[in-house]
Amino acid sequence: MTDGNHISLSELQRRIKCAVEEALPMPVWVAAEISELKVNYSGHCYIELVEKADEPAATSPRGGRSGSSTGPRAQARAVIWRSQYPMLSAYFEAETGSKLAAGMKILAKVLVSYHELYGLTLQIVDLDASYTLGEVQRQRQMTIKRLQADGVWDMNRETAMPMLVQRIAVVSSASAAGYRDFMNELRSGGYAFRTELFDAVVQGAAAEESVTAALSAIAERAEEFDAVAMIRGGGSATDLSCFDSYLICSYVAQFPLPVITGIGHDKDTSVADMVAHKALKTPTAVAAWLTDRMARIEAWLDESARRLHDTAVTTTRNERLRLERLASDTAREGGMYVERCRSALGLLREQTAAAALRIVESNKARLEAADGLVEGRSPQRIMRMGFAVVRSGGRALLSTEGLRAGERIEVELCDGALDADITSIKAKGYGEKE
Repeated sequence: MTDGNHISLSELQRRIKCAVEEALPMPVWVAAEISELKVNYSGHCYIELVEKADEPAATSPRGGRSGSSTGPRAQARAVIWRSQYPMLSAYFEAETGSKLAAGMKILAKVLVSYHELYGLTLQIVDLDASYTLGEVQRQRQMTIKRLQADGVWDMNRETAMPMLVQRIAVVSSASAAGYRDFMNELRSGGYAFRTELFDAVVQGAAAEESVTAALSAIAERAEEFDAVAMIRGGGSATDLSCFDSYLICSYVAQFPLPVITGIGHDKDTSVADMVAHKALKTPTAVAAWLTDRMARIEAWLDESARRLHDTAVTTTRNERLRLERLASDTAREGGMYVERCRSALGLLREQTAAAALRIVESNKARLEAADGLVEGRSPQRIMRMGFAVVRSGGRALLSTEGLRAGERIEVELCDGALDADITSIKAKGYGEKE
């Protein structure tokens, strides 16, 4: 390749510089997000601007993931020279209530320049604060619509709040005044709360990742806590805009424990407040609410104990009276039963004596009859009527069979006995027997 077919690097850079400055000779308004911001010792403010391709993906603490995450679509360096930075930063803070910071979306008026050594640089000469404020509101509305479309808008509010809320997971910055106020208010309430701090960044670009990491850590130990207190001290709308982000609000909406917020908005309500179980204005208000809830539960328990005592006393008294009435009724009924039994026994005794007498009389009559019958059939009585008992050899004779004339026999009469000899034997017809 000949020398006439190439150019030097410096010439290429000069041509690019000319092309850029000719194409963009006047300042232009550019919308972008601040990814990095640094004010150096000389007072110049160096900013890295990005345009993101998509919003970050949201992963709920109950599982699941929505959306997508990609890298920046465009990126450029920008600078606010020290001659303009104090004026522009003061104006922006006065209008928005927040300082320029990473994670903030801005509309900047820039001069485009190109340097042979440092490349493309955007010199910021003006800022539109209303764009940043409007972007905050736009982000809020987008977050609300996405949460409603996901069907998670009411999930945390429908999570049951335990009757006793004593074990509290706190999402806050450890160094924040709001956290100290929260703890002081809890301690002054006189109840034994158990709190555990999950330290998180609650402002700026790192807030989303930090807060969701804290919530994820709590979700892994959800059985150890009754509720979550997500607190932050006061601040401007842009300072607190992280609590309007879809990522944090999606976590709060789907969190397995009831979430109580005290984010410190003086006027507006964040989207995190809207999806939380209970929203209060300040960290101190959250502590006061928890203390008041415990006081109400204590009062309810005291009243329940009083009612239980009164009910027990009343029931015991009523049962004692009932037992006394039962004892009296039992004694009366027992006496009446004994009298009835005594009367029945007396009647039975009389009836038994009468029956026994009748039996005795009856048997006596029978015995007398039997005695008369026996007496009437007595051998003595029969013999007195002229009958005698004839014996031969000590045996009573019933027939003449076997007797012979000349035999001796004994004749027993009613008043004595005699011996006789048989002279003759006559048959029943009184004929002579052979």
